[in-house]
Amino acid sequence: MYSLSSLLIRLVAYMKFIVKDIKAKVKTESLILTYFTKDKPTSQLFWKWLKQNEKKQVARLFAQHEFSGKEGDVKVLLRVGMGKLILLGLGNKSKWNLRKAVLAARHMVAVAKSEKIKQLTVPMEALAVPELSSERLGQLIAENALMADYEFLHYKQKPDNGFFVKELVLAASKEKIKAVSDGVRLGQIIGEQIHLARDLGNIPGGEMTPQLLANKTVEFGKKFGFKVKVLGLTDIKKTKMGAILGVANGSAEDPKFIVMEYYGGHKNEAPYVLVGKGVTFDTGGLNLKPEKGMNDMHLDMSGGAAVIAALGAISQLKLLVNVVGLVPAVENMPGSAGYRPGDLLKSLSGKTIEVLNTDAEGRIILADALTYAERFKPKLVIDVATLTGACMVALGLKISGLMTPDALLQQKLQAIGEVSGDYVWPLPMWEEYEEEIRGTFGDVQNIGKSGYAGAITGAMFLWQFAKKYKWAHLDIAGPMKTVEGQYLAKGASGVGVRFLVELLRSY
Repeated sequence: MYSLSSLLIRLVAYMKFIVKDIKAKVKTESLILTYFTKDKPTSQLFWKWLKQNEKKQVARLFAQHEFSGKEGDVKVLLRVGMGKLILLGLGNKSKWNLRKAVLAARHMVAVAKSEKIKQLTVPMEALAVPELSSERLGQLIAENALMADYEFLHYKQKPDNGFFVKELVLAASKEKIKAVSDGVRLGQIIGEQIHLARDLGNIPGGEMTPQLLANKTVEFGKKFGFKVKVLGLTDIKKTKMGAILGVANGSAEDPKFIVMEYYGGHKNEAPYVLVGKGVTFDTGGLNLKPEKGMNDMHLDMSGGAAVIAALGAISQLKLLVNVVGLVPAVENMPGSAGYRPGDLLKSLSGKTIEVLNTDAEGRIILADALTYAERFKPKLVIDVATLTGACMVALGLKISGLMTPDALLQQKLQAIGEVSGDYVWPLPMWEEYEEEIRGTFGDVQNIGKSGYAGAITGAMFLWQFAKKYKWAHLDIAGPMKTVEGQYLAKGASGVGVRFLVELLRSY
């Protein structure tokens, strides 16, 4: 194990981006040529840059049907005395859209990494989507190129065994260079914060304790320019956060309640409050998880990591909004002092929580955080949490569940998901579901009575503590880690960072 002080230090520099005029030939070792299925070899924007023998090689691949431009189709050719040519298929042009552009931006970097290409030049406009401005396209490429260039190497004996693309040159029309450059800067900031969120998530639970998470948040606050206050065990007791204390009791690690503040708007303007679940390791408590269910539980603080990283991004972007981030950080362990099924916990709100399952702990600690949010008189509260396996059953591994009783807010947040790339899909928050979480001996119970609609009953539980302001809940349990076909390294995905930044930018 590395010492704690060595963690979260980048082992390589972040990818460098250069924006150049596409009409002026750029000195580069490797080029990427993108094609749709019905394109001719000569239609590529870089065709005129190729040497005669390279043109012949590309034309031969098309003529012999070895490359057809199908989505995901890849061919790599050596350049004489230089680097390589990558031919990347984009599929049917009539079906080209924002989601496919996101994957293509990642795919090209993934191929470059596998081919050990240090510098790659991209015809930016070849990835253009009609509804995207040049600035937004620059952001999309930078953001997703960085995401694809990530690897978690902190615990490798030889950290340099990973390969990274050092430089990405974006070739654009001269009149679009400034807009593209502005977008690239934005994408870099967001992409680098996603890296930090993924680092936080990927650190194993044996080291990523509530204390380490709090320490790193303090460091990030100093580096990026937001205020951080950490409430320790004594403060949490004084504040009467009985729900957090109940979950934390089984662990030798004390809980922490992390409060982050950024004020970029008017002094008296109500803030947006972001709440992130910070369970640094979840065994399930006395309702112990099965072996397979526990392997990824160092990622159970992914919501908290997303909120911390989002504060880092908006601070660097100097957004004209006021934002508060709240992360209750605990371990959920089956210790002798741990809470038990049947226990009743008195939350900060005064409501009592009847514990029927100790593995439904995230909603319990969020109850105190959502009540704590009231003191900021928020304009909007969004909580982000790896809350339920039921949401994974409902929506799979690539999309987050969105739940809010506000229909207009639901529409806006769903649109933000589409723009940001952190996709969300709504599940109903009808009043009929409230009966599911009404307690027998306490005010509310932490799991539903029927055993069905677990994602909705989890959200309905949270709503009992969020009725005094506008609120929405994101269940990110599905996309908390990367899956095949996303062109991302295995491990934490950094989900939620893009969504929260885009949300605050839109306001």
